[in-house]
Amino acid sequence: MNNALQNLLTRRSIRSYEDRQVDAKELELILEAGTYAPTARGTQSPLIVVVQDRETIALMSRLNAKVLGVASDPFFGAPTVLVVFADGDNANGVQDASLVMGNLMNAAHALGLGSCWINRARETFEMPEGKALMEKWGVPARYKGLGNCVLGYAKGEAPAPKPRKEGYVLRV
Repeated sequence: MNNALQNLLTRRSIRSYEDRQVDAKELELILEAGTYAPTARGTQSPLIVVVQDRETIALMSRLNAKVLGVASDPFFGAPTVLVVFADGDNANGVQDASLVMGNLMNAAHALGLGSCWINRARETFEMPEGKALMEKWGVPARYKGLGNCVLGYAKGEAPAPKPRKEGYVLRV
C-alpha cells in the first residue's frame, strides 16, 4: 500500500506521552507540512503558534480544563502544543485552519510521533488569560483559537482503530 495512504489509515489520537521534547528537525518538518495545507483561494490564513515552555503549556492546560470542567490535564502531558488559529476576518478561516490541523497530525504520525487534536482553543483564547497570551505572542485579535495539536513521543502502543460505521459513505 502507498505510504501516504498507510499513514492516513493508521494514525490515531495519542493520549499519553513520554517526558522528552520533540526533536527540533522533526518539529520543523511537521510545521512545514502544516504550512502546506490547502487554503481557500491560497490565502494561507491560519497561524500556528509553537509552545514548548512547560509553564505556558501548564497554564493553557488549566484554562482548557476550566472550559471542560475537569481538573485533569487535557493535554495529556504532551511536551509540545501547536496552537492553530483561524483568521476571524476570513470567511473560510475555520476550514483553512482545520486542514492545517490535519496536516500537522498526519505529518507527526508519518515521522513516528503521536498527536491529538484538543478542542476548546476558541474558548481558551476568549478568556482574559488567553487573550493575554495572544497579545504576548503577537497574535492579532482577529484570530480565533481553532485547536491545539499536542505532540510528543507516544508512551505505549497506539489504540486500535474503531470499526467504521455503517452508512459512512453514501453513493448517489
